[in-house]
Amino acid sequence: MGKLVIESLQKKIKLRKLAKAVYAVLGQKARFKAELVFESEDGIQVLNRRARGVDSVTDVLSFPTLEGIKGEVINPENCVTETEGRYIFIGSIVLCEEKIKEQAEELGHSAEREREYLIIHGLLHLFGYDHMTEEDKKEMREKEKAVIKILEAKR
Repeated sequence: MGKLVIESLQKKIKLRKLAKAVYAVLGQKARFKAELVFESEDGIQVLNRRARGVDSVTDVLSFPTLEGIKGEVINPENCVTETEGRYIFIGSIVLCEEKIKEQAEELGHSAEREREYLIIHGLLHLFGYDHMTEEDKKEMREKEKAVIKILEAKR
């Protein structure tokens, strides 16, 4: 197996671990699928302007397929979204690698750590969590910390 294939497999395993930790914190039992897309600064700025009316570069955008599910355990039989085989498609997460690297440097940690955090953040958005109010922000941060705690325990 070539180096690229091994790195790709390792990243896939790590992504699954991130997702499983999010599902565990949220009490989810169904099988989910989310799309992870990397976009340039220009591309994410266009998406941010179109989706949110904010004309600036951002680190992560989430595009959920399910609405009104915050705090709910998703039951595949009652799910009205498209299922892909045994998986429920919950949406797309778009990341900007340039912004990730910039933020990681500002925060003094690795780009990998920043990327993992933003994937967790994006998955929580797909499950209906947000940070528009201080109360919502506190709730979302608590979920993020719980996920990170699970991941650190498994390392």
